[in-house]
Amino acid sequence: MSEITLGRYLFERLSQVDVKTIFGLPGDFNLSLLDKIYETPGMRWAGNANELNAAYAADGYARIKGMSCIITTFGVGELSALNGIAGSYAEHVGVLHVVGVPSVSSQAKQLLLHHTLGNGDFTVFHRMSANISETTAMVTDIATAPAEIDRCIRTTYVTQRPVYLGLPANLVDLKVPASLLETPIDLSLKANDVEAETEVVNTILELIKDAKNPVILADACASRHDVKAETKKLIDITQFPSFVTPMGKGSIDEQHPRFGGVYVGTLSSPAVKEAVESADLILSVGALLSDFNTGSFSYSYKTKNIVEFHSDYIKIKNATFPGVQMKFALQKLLGSVAEAAKGYKPVAVPAKPAANAAVDAATPLKQEWMWNQVGKFLQEGDVVITETGTSAFGINQTHFPNNTYGISQVLWGSIGFTTGACLGAAFAAEEVDPKKRVILFIGDGSLQLTVQEISTMVRWNLKPYLFVLNNNGYTIEKLIHGPTAQYNEIQSWDHLSLLPTFGAKDYENHRVATTGEWIKLTENKEFNQNSRIRLIEIMLPVMDAPSNLVAQAQLTAKINAKQD
Repeated sequence: MSEITLGRYLFERLSQVDVKTIFGLPGDFNLSLLDKIYETPGMRWAGNANELNAAYAADGYARIKGMSCIITTFGVGELSALNGIAGSYAEHVGVLHVVGVPSVSSQAKQLLLHHTLGNGDFTVFHRMSANISETTAMVTDIATAPAEIDRCIRTTYVTQRPVYLGLPANLVDLKVPASLLETPIDLSLKANDVEAETEVVNTILELIKDAKNPVILADACASRHDVKAETKKLIDITQFPSFVTPMGKGSIDEQHPRFGGVYVGTLSSPAVKEAVESADLILSVGALLSDFNTGSFSYSYKTKNIVEFHSDYIKIKNATFPGVQMKFALQKLLGSVAEAAKGYKPVAVPAKPAANAAVDAATPLKQEWMWNQVGKFLQEGDVVITETGTSAFGINQTHFPNNTYGISQVLWGSIGFTTGACLGAAFAAEEVDPKKRVILFIGDGSLQLTVQEISTMVRWNLKPYLFVLNNNGYTIEKLIHGPTAQYNEIQSWDHLSLLPTFGAKDYENHRVATTGEWIKLTENKEFNQNSRIRLIEIMLPVMDAPSNLVAQAQLTAKINAKQD
């Protein structure tokens, strides 16, 4: 095989970086490209229900596997995906967005084609995507096309941001040398400038030597930019108390003896708030300081000795070191930190939340009780996905087993994101380990935006747990504004009919309304094995919510109402 088509080249390259499932929808400008998926061994086409869901699915898959690929068609398809792509950009998720576009000659002649705006401008959608992409490419020359594909894949993987790749319909069947596949795409990071890195590390070591009460705070980008192992080693060596943010859930093993809890500014538990805010040195790894991630910007550190480790810069107090990547800086720091930290006398970390007190089995289910109980159901290696709303806030109370991966779109916060993300994560988990469980918690309101993707789960015999929190409407919105407003209400659905409606044959349905029913179900041995898809409807009072969400809603309402 001396030559292969450009389309086949794309999928072979994706396979080499362990992307095995492609998300998206067919459209006439990408059909020839999609043919090539089936020529690539081990590659599958998910076939989503719509492009927005496909983008959410690609995001969920990439969070587990490192990157993903979505394919849409020109104009109508690509624009439908952009909300999901914007979320991936905001939250540092590597998604390659491949768009099948009209042929080079059609564009040159400015033909009045379908899916255009009717003005002959074939670049407008590409320009829209450029604002939410790390880089873009519109392939026009078969000679340079393989190199452009390689560049786009590398950029997606290394920067953990979306990349846009336009492939004209007439080019995907043209041939390129197969020998190009023999040279792997270089996915390594470029080394830091030695002088800058040395200055950073030495400055941090001096701060550590002088610190009496330091803490480590891990955030979202510790997971996204692959420094969880370095962060764990830093905790092991220094024995500093360690905390996560809501977006950082899962970036530190929560069974670690030095794990102290979730820090969310004023919304933190009193013990966690005191432990973090009284620190004299804060080592912040991968921070994304959004409002819902910080209790509406209510971080209140007593110290100015703050070191921020980021993917492409380090900040120490008021000094910024651009281009110094945290991956290498942390690795270098680990080589000398033991000596610097030897004078540190470990202090006690905040105690784990107390277990729920025994209650009568007939007690109606409430969120505060349920989220404290969820940790007992979780297993090591689980992927836990929580929808923006009561779930994303409630999960902060849940104590994770080790090696649990949390997915929650705290920054972008697109309602319904998690149905698609659950599909993508379930594909990824199946590829990593078929026994790995994927567990979704989503509200009844959010589910209505993206419910069709359950059909794709059924189609591929995926086996996630779908916990639907039925509190009769948009509870998070009701808490912020309009508790009885008609715009916060939804049409009630018969949730237990969804799986059979989507054609499921081997499935389970459960409705849980009391603490006794929850305990009986979650302690059932067979239920704990992901042997089939399951939908569990959780019946909750309308205005019931985790206490930290109630507090956050009040903060958000105040900020929204400010005049200055």
